[in-house]
Amino acid sequence: MRIMQDINKFTADRAWGALDLMEIDGATVRLHLTDKPYHWHVNDGAEVFVVLSGEVDMFYKDKGTEKSVRLKPTDIFLADVGDEHVAHPVSEGRILVIERKGSA
Repeated sequence: MRIMQDINKFTADRAWGALDLMEIDGATVRLHLTDKPYHWHVNDGAEVFVVLSGEVDMFYKDKGTEKSVRLKPTDIFLADVGDEHVAHPVSEGRILVIERKGSA
């Protein structure tokens, strides 16, 4: 058993650097730190994206139309298989991501 306290102390050596917290039935639970955008991508499995600190503009495509939403701490973005999306942090953010192991 582990207890994660004060996640704001987590640092990484690069944008989207991660701390692997746990693997659950083929899914990874990772804590990411970033201040740089990711890239447009489609996961091969569902993804849960939880903003823990900072703010993130999440861009996604809905029936070919690009949309966006600003995520703040405690907001959750759920991407299903085939959902094209990209995260753009507004400032440094810590994000909990749960997704299929090895998913991009």
